[in-house]
Amino acid sequence: MISDITRSQLETLSFSGRPLVICDVDEVVVHFTRDFEDYIAVENLRLDPASFALSGNIRRRDTGASAPDSQVADLVSGFFADRTRHMQPIEGAVDALLDIGNTADVVLLTNLPHGSGDHRRQNLADHGLPFPVVTNSGPKGPAIRDLVSRAGQPATVFIDDSPSFIASSYEHAPDVHLIHFLHDDRFARHIEPIDYVSLRTGCWTEARAHILRLIS
Repeated sequence: MISDITRSQLETLSFSGRPLVICDVDEVVVHFTRDFEDYIAVENLRLDPASFALSGNIRRRDTGASAPDSQVADLVSGFFADRTRHMQPIEGAVDALLDIGNTADVVLLTNLPHGSGDHRRQNLADHGLPFPVVTNSGPKGPAIRDLVSRAGQPATVFIDDSPSFIASSYEHAPDVHLIHFLHDDRFARHIEPIDYVSLRTGCWTEARAHILRLIS
Protein backbone atom coordinates (compact mmCIF):
# COMPACT_ATOMS: atom_id res chain seq x y z
CA MET A 1 0.00 0.00 0.00
CA ILE A 2 1.39 3.38 -1.02
CA SER A 3 0.24 6.43 0.93
CA ASP A 4 -1.38 9.28 -0.96
CA ILE A 5 1.53 11.57 -0.04
CA THR A 6 4.10 9.12 -1.40
CA ARG A 7 2.08 8.47 -4.53
CA SER A 8 1.80 12.19 -5.26
CA GLN A 9 5.59 12.44 -5.13
CA LEU A 10 6.07 9.41 -7.36
CA GLU A 11 3.77 10.94 -9.95
CA THR A 12 6.03 13.99 -10.31
CA LEU A 13 9.09 11.97 -11.30
CA SER A 14 10.45 11.69 -14.81
CA PHE A 15 12.96 9.17 -16.11
CA SER A 16 15.61 9.31 -18.80
CA GLY A 17 15.52 5.69 -19.96
CA ARG A 18 18.77 4.90 -18.17
CA PRO A 19 19.05 2.24 -15.44
CA LEU A 20 17.37 3.09 -12.13
CA VAL A 21 19.09 3.14 -8.74
CA ILE A 22 16.85 3.53 -5.67
CA CYS A 23 18.65 4.38 -2.45
CA ASP A 24 17.68 4.68 1.20
CA VAL A 25 19.02 7.68 3.15
CA ASP A 26 19.34 7.06 6.92
CA GLU A 27 22.44 4.97 7.73
CA VAL A 28 23.13 4.62 3.99
CA VAL A 29 23.69 8.19 2.76
CA VAL A 30 23.70 10.08 6.06
CA HIS A 31 24.52 9.08 9.63
CA PHE A 32 21.43 8.34 11.67
CA THR A 33 22.61 6.16 14.56
CA ARG A 34 25.58 8.34 15.49
CA ASP A 35 23.54 11.54 15.45
CA PHE A 36 20.59 9.94 17.22
CA GLU A 37 22.88 8.76 20.02
CA ASP A 38 24.05 12.35 20.50
CA TYR A 39 20.45 13.54 20.46
CA ILE A 40 19.21 11.18 23.17
CA ALA A 41 22.29 11.67 25.37
CA VAL A 42 20.92 15.02 26.55
CA GLU A 43 17.92 13.07 27.96
CA ASN A 44 20.29 10.83 29.97
CA LEU A 45 19.64 8.00 27.51
CA ARG A 46 21.93 5.72 25.54
CA LEU A 47 21.51 3.31 22.64
CA ASP A 48 22.27 -0.30 23.53
CA PRO A 49 23.33 -2.20 20.36
CA ALA A 50 21.87 -5.45 21.67
CA SER A 51 19.78 -6.05 18.56
CA PHE A 52 18.89 -4.42 15.25
CA ALA A 53 16.10 -2.29 16.70
CA LEU A 54 15.45 0.94 18.57
CA SER A 55 12.54 -0.36 20.61
CA GLY A 56 13.88 -1.90 23.79
CA ASN A 57 17.42 -0.66 23.16
CA ILE A 58 17.09 2.95 24.27
CA ARG A 59 18.01 2.84 27.96
CA ARG A 60 18.44 5.23 30.84
CA ARG A 61 22.10 5.78 31.62
CA ASP A 62 21.55 5.70 35.37
CA THR A 63 19.30 2.63 35.75
CA GLY A 64 19.62 0.75 32.44
CA ALA A 65 15.83 0.65 32.16
CA SER A 66 14.44 0.59 28.63
CA ALA A 67 12.51 3.63 27.48
CA PRO A 68 8.84 2.82 26.79
CA ASP A 69 7.81 2.54 23.16
CA SER A 70 5.79 5.77 23.37
CA GLN A 71 8.90 7.67 24.43
CA VAL A 72 10.96 6.02 21.68
CA ALA A 73 8.41 7.16 19.10
CA ASP A 74 8.53 10.71 20.47
CA LEU A 75 12.32 10.71 20.44
CA VAL A 76 12.49 9.56 16.82
CA SER A 77 9.90 12.14 15.73
CA GLY A 78 11.70 14.87 17.65
CA PHE A 79 15.04 13.87 16.17
CA PHE A 80 13.79 14.11 12.61
CA ALA A 81 12.09 17.43 13.32
CA ASP A 82 15.18 18.94 14.96
CA ARG A 83 18.14 17.31 13.24
CA THR A 84 17.24 16.26 9.68
CA ARG A 85 18.43 19.57 8.26
CA HIS A 86 21.91 19.04 9.77
CA MET A 87 22.71 15.35 9.25
CA GLN A 88 26.16 14.46 7.93
CA PRO A 89 27.02 12.12 5.05
CA ILE A 90 28.55 8.69 5.46
CA GLU A 91 32.05 8.47 4.04
CA GLY A 92 32.04 7.95 0.29
CA ALA A 93 28.27 8.18 -0.16
CA VAL A 94 28.11 11.51 -1.97
CA ASP A 95 30.91 10.80 -4.43
CA ALA A 96 29.57 7.31 -5.12
CA LEU A 97 26.02 8.47 -5.84
CA LEU A 98 27.20 11.32 -8.04
CA ASP A 99 29.30 8.87 -10.04
CA ILE A 100 26.39 6.43 -10.30
CA GLY A 101 24.17 9.33 -11.35
CA ASN A 102 26.30 9.82 -14.46
CA THR A 103 24.91 6.61 -15.92
CA ALA A 104 21.67 6.00 -14.00
CA ASP A 105 18.58 7.74 -12.73
CA VAL A 106 18.89 7.94 -8.94
CA VAL A 107 15.89 8.24 -6.60
CA LEU A 108 16.30 8.55 -2.84
CA LEU A 109 13.48 6.66 -1.11
CA THR A 110 13.37 7.49 2.59
CA ASN A 111 11.12 6.56 5.49
CA LEU A 112 10.84 9.56 7.75
CA PRO A 113 7.90 11.77 8.73
CA HIS A 114 6.57 13.41 5.58
CA GLY A 115 6.71 16.76 7.35
CA SER A 116 10.50 16.48 7.51
CA GLY A 117 10.78 15.75 3.81
CA ASP A 118 11.75 19.28 2.77
CA HIS A 119 14.45 19.41 5.47
CA ARG A 120 15.80 16.14 4.08
CA ARG A 121 15.80 17.49 0.53
CA GLN A 122 17.62 20.64 1.62
CA ASN A 123 20.15 18.69 3.67
CA LEU A 124 20.98 16.38 0.78
CA ALA A 125 21.14 19.29 -1.66
CA ASP A 126 23.56 21.05 0.67
CA HIS A 127 25.77 17.96 0.47
CA GLY A 128 25.71 18.21 -3.32
CA LEU A 129 23.12 15.53 -4.08
CA PRO A 130 20.61 16.78 -6.68
CA PHE A 131 18.46 13.66 -6.87
CA PRO A 132 14.71 13.48 -6.21
CA VAL A 133 13.72 12.48 -2.68
CA VAL A 134 10.53 10.49 -2.09
CA THR A 135 9.27 10.17 1.48
CA ASN A 136 7.59 6.88 2.30
CA SER A 137 5.81 5.24 5.21
CA GLY A 138 5.54 1.52 5.85
CA PRO A 139 7.13 -1.17 3.66
CA LYS A 140 9.09 0.09 0.66
CA GLY A 141 8.26 -2.72 -1.75
CA PRO A 142 5.10 -1.15 -3.21
CA ALA A 143 6.89 2.16 -3.90
CA ILE A 144 9.83 0.30 -5.46
CA ARG A 145 7.47 -1.66 -7.70
CA ASP A 146 5.84 1.61 -8.75
CA LEU A 147 9.23 3.19 -9.51
CA VAL A 148 10.30 0.18 -11.57
CA SER A 149 7.06 0.35 -13.55
CA ARG A 150 7.46 4.06 -14.21
CA ALA A 151 11.12 3.81 -15.21
CA GLY A 152 10.55 0.78 -17.42
CA GLN A 153 14.12 -0.42 -16.94
CA PRO A 154 15.21 -3.99 -16.16
CA ALA A 155 18.52 -2.86 -14.64
CA THR A 156 17.26 -1.56 -11.29
CA VAL A 157 19.16 -1.51 -7.98
CA PHE A 158 17.84 -0.90 -4.47
CA ILE A 159 20.13 -0.05 -1.53
CA ASP A 160 18.96 -0.14 2.10
CA ASP A 161 20.14 -1.08 5.58
CA SER A 162 16.84 -2.49 6.82
CA PRO A 163 16.36 -6.24 6.30
CA SER A 164 12.59 -5.74 6.34
CA PHE A 165 12.75 -3.20 3.50
CA ILE A 166 15.11 -5.47 1.56
CA ALA A 167 12.58 -8.30 2.01
CA SER A 168 9.71 -6.03 0.99
CA SER A 169 11.51 -5.10 -2.21
CA TYR A 170 12.14 -8.76 -3.00
CA GLU A 171 8.47 -9.55 -2.43
CA HIS A 172 7.08 -6.77 -4.62
CA ALA A 173 9.85 -6.34 -7.23
CA PRO A 174 11.85 -9.60 -7.26
CA ASP A 175 13.94 -8.68 -10.32
CA VAL A 176 15.57 -5.70 -8.59
CA HIS A 177 19.22 -6.13 -7.58
CA LEU A 178 19.48 -5.69 -3.80
CA ILE A 179 22.38 -4.09 -1.92
CA HIS A 180 22.25 -4.62 1.85
CA PHE A 181 24.25 -1.69 3.22
CA LEU A 182 25.16 -2.15 6.90
CA HIS A 183 27.42 0.66 7.96
CA ASP A 184 27.51 0.16 11.74
CA ASP A 185 29.16 -3.12 12.72
CA ARG A 186 27.56 -3.01 16.17
CA PHE A 187 24.19 -3.67 14.56
CA ALA A 188 25.27 -5.52 11.42
CA ARG A 189 26.46 -8.44 13.54
CA HIS A 190 22.85 -9.21 14.45
CA ILE A 191 21.70 -9.61 10.86
CA GLU A 192 22.03 -12.99 9.20
CA PRO A 193 23.07 -12.98 5.53
CA ILE A 194 20.16 -12.81 3.11
CA ASP A 195 20.61 -15.24 0.24
CA TYR A 196 18.84 -13.19 -2.44
CA VAL A 197 20.96 -10.07 -1.84
CA SER A 198 23.40 -9.16 -4.61
CA LEU A 199 25.88 -7.56 -2.19
CA ARG A 200 26.17 -7.05 1.55
CA THR A 201 28.60 -4.30 2.47
CA GLY A 202 29.21 -1.36 4.76
CA CYS A 203 31.58 0.42 2.38
CA TRP A 204 30.60 2.79 -0.40
CA THR A 205 33.76 2.04 -2.38
CA GLU A 206 32.65 -1.57 -2.68
CA ALA A 207 29.00 -0.69 -3.24
CA ARG A 208 29.83 1.84 -5.93
CA ALA A 209 31.93 -0.60 -7.98
CA HIS A 210 29.30 -3.33 -7.65
CA ILE A 211 26.41 -1.07 -8.65
CA LEU A 212 28.27 0.27 -11.67
CA ARG A 213 28.88 -3.30 -12.83
CA LEU A 214 25.21 -4.16 -12.38
CA ILE A 215 23.98 -1.23 -14.44
CA SER A 216 26.66 -1.25 -17.12
